[in-house]
Amino acid sequence: MYLHETIGELYEEFPDSSILAFNFREGDKRSQFAEILCKYDVTVMDYPRQYEGCPLLPLSLVQHFLQACESWLSLGNRQNVILFHCERGGWPLMAFLLASFLIFKKLHRGERRTLESVHREAPKGYLQLLSPLNPFPSQLRYLQYVARRNIAPEWPPPERFLSLDCVILRAIPSFDSDNGCRPVIRIFGRNLHSRGGLSTQMLFSMSKKKKSSIKHYRQVKVAFVVLQEFVLTTSYILYLISLLFLQADCDVIKIDIQCLVQGDVVLECVHLDLDPEREVMMFRVMFNTAFIRSNILMLNSDNLDILWDSKERYPKGFRAEVGSMNDQFHFIHFFVGWGRGE
Repeated sequence: MYLHETIGELYEEFPDSSILAFNFREGDKRSQFAEILCKYDVTVMDYPRQYEGCPLLPLSLVQHFLQACESWLSLGNRQNVILFHCERGGWPLMAFLLASFLIFKKLHRGERRTLESVHREAPKGYLQLLSPLNPFPSQLRYLQYVARRNIAPEWPPPERFLSLDCVILRAIPSFDSDNGCRPVIRIFGRNLHSRGGLSTQMLFSMSKKKKSSIKHYRQVKVAFVVLQEFVLTTSYILYLISLLFLQADCDVIKIDIQCLVQGDVVLECVHLDLDPEREVMMFRVMFNTAFIRSNILMLNSDNLDILWDSKERYPKGFRAEVGSMNDQFHFIHFFVGWGRGE
């Protein structure tokens, strides 16, 4: 009933205008929203409300959305109207696209401030209710992609192929009673063999069945106590140096992937419990290969989609690195924490 009333009010307010409606739907079927609005001669564009679990769209669809908005609002001399509607669970994506349009038209300044202001339009706690992970970091990354459209001669840039050789976690997050984790990586992205270019699939997944290949890593705190009367011999100094290198090696989790990707990619890292049917999402990240510099994506806990109120699980200095194994990857770093793979 409210749809009939809304359309009626819009036509009364803007009698000479045409209406374009964007609907962020659940599933692939034509929505009831579109069927109702077609009776009122309203143009409806349906978009999916997520991309492999992320409340985002592939960059090509973001570009399509921005172009459609700009074209519709500049059509003729009339004051055309755009109506936004989201089905159940579609608000996070709609908020991102509204922020994208504001940045694209230079109606707002600052990507972070714009995204925060749009999200504040929803009731308090609504985003947490719809999404178990905080999607803000990945949405902000894509909003920064959109902001480059205003300065780049070519946007979006060509989506080059990227070989993801490994994922490196520096400093070990705590996801179990042993202050450690058993990380499992999954990668979703474009089906490189599809003709349409928009179909997606799981490109990589560590097998849960091979338990021996899924190691458990935990933080181990070690303290050195050196008495003033103790004379440091050469052998003891070498022993301390070897422990420092052991620390650097143990506090780094390196997971081999060897996965070729292109375009929009979603990478998930989950903690696998002793029961293989139970898992906890450690983090998720969505990115586009066209914007990856030097074949490496380096992220701290502020740049990752993580569970709400789980920041304390990640030690100071935590960093995730995704990309190609080349001379720019430095695998020996020193951290305060100690770790051990079991």
